[in-house]
Amino acid sequence: MTNFQVYRKTLSFSLLSFVVEIGAFLVLIGTSAAGFFIANSSTDAALIGLLVGFVIGIILVTLINIFITNRIKAAHIAMMTKGVTEGELPEKTFKAGFEEVRGRFAKITLFFFITNAIKGIFRQIGRSINRIGTALGGDVGNSVTSVIDSAIQTLISYLCDCCLAWVLYRKDQNSALAACEGAVIFFKHGKTLFRNIGRIFGMGFLFFVLVGGGFFGISYLILFSIPDVFQPLLKALQDFAGSDYPEVLNNPTMVTIIASAIIGVVMYSILHSVLIRPFILTGVMRNFMAAGKEHIPTESEFAELEKKSPRFAKLRNSANNG
Repeated sequence: MTNFQVYRKTLSFSLLSFVVEIGAFLVLIGTSAAGFFIANSSTDAALIGLLVGFVIGIILVTLINIFITNRIKAAHIAMMTKGVTEGELPEKTFKAGFEEVRGRFAKITLFFFITNAIKGIFRQIGRSINRIGTALGGDVGNSVTSVIDSAIQTLISYLCDCCLAWVLYRKDQNSALAACEGAVIFFKHGKTLFRNIGRIFGMGFLFFVLVGGGFFGISYLILFSIPDVFQPLLKALQDFAGSDYPEVLNNPTMVTIIASAIIGVVMYSILHSVLIRPFILTGVMRNFMAAGKEHIPTESEFAELEKKSPRFAKLRNSANNG
């Protein structure tokens, strides 16, 4: 199967993720708004209600991620892994994906907790790369550091998904140990996996302009037609902040622009993760799985990464003792 065929046959998981993420976003907005209006007896109470509603929303979104989003993602990656390693997918791919991860909730949940350690490992390694920007100093150095940070964060996100693919592939292996193997494979073959990293950022930027800009424009037109939509919240903020209230929020046009920009960025992030990123990930994962199957990491390779990252050494040590 080609990368596009794998991407197309597993697109249903992306679309379901999109629906769930939109639902989670609406839950967060809904609980925040409900808290604000329910407690709207005074300015202080309204803002406290907004905060309480927001915290409740965060808790609900976290539960949605643990019990729904992560399961969808695991099923999606399980089928992508099957497609790139076996060259074929079941006719009922959507059903097969969830059957693949059925009964493996604890293993998958543990992996998503392990991802924080994996991210920390590559952030440690990234700090040595960031010394390039620090050495340059000034605005140029800060810009270089910012670009490197952005690239590292992108790499880390793909790393975590590839490690999950490896954990699902190594069914009989301890999750933490399999994740350690995945980190070594990714680190050792990083240059090969990301030959076309320019295309990743190029596609991301183009998608941001088209989709982010499109949703910004649509949101602006809708919000501009209902100018009083933010007035209750702005009034509460003004009463609470007093002289510290930002002058820019007195301008309805600027408030509309800010709100529209936030909506545009959120929608871009969601749609990019649903439509663009899975296609790029398919190619990266194909190379990753091929490299891993050809050569399972050795003890010396584990030791090499342990020297570069104490967090990796700690994760592997806990995995071996667990």
